[in-house]
Amino acid sequence: MSESYTTSFSVHQSPEDVFHAINDVRGWWDGEIEGSADSLGAEFTYRHGALHYSKQKVTEFVPGKKVVWLVTEADITFVTDRTEWKDTRVVFDIAEKDGKTEVTFTHEGLVPQFECYDGCSDAWGYYVKDSLPKFIAKSRSEVGS
Repeated sequence: MSESYTTSFSVHQSPEDVFHAINDVRGWWDGEIEGSADSLGAEFTYRHGALHYSKQKVTEFVPGKKVVWLVTEADITFVTDRTEWKDTRVVFDIAEKDGKTEVTFTHEGLVPQFECYDGCSDAWGYYVKDSLPKFIAKSRSEVGS
């Protein structure tokens, strides 16, 4: 799925710190979140007002290396096919590179043909390139390193 939305960033924190921050969804997502993403098989829902509802299930959970969420339910109200996200996968690949930790984010199945692609890509851009790196840095500093 090479057309799927993907982006990456690097931080100075360890792969383990990055992994823990990703799984603390409440720390870097706006909106209402119920459930958790902190173990294999865990499920959580995300709601952003009346615009977006989705339910994710953690299907891969490899500490310090990879996290995958399967979107099992979706209701995106600003597009014609409100279930566009259903059965897509949200993937975080974590790797050490040049003394930093690189995160490659891919929303497999979120493709340019989707009506929500532009708006959803913009939202992911904010969450993954701005909110998550800031949360990773803040979480680590609160631990005392």
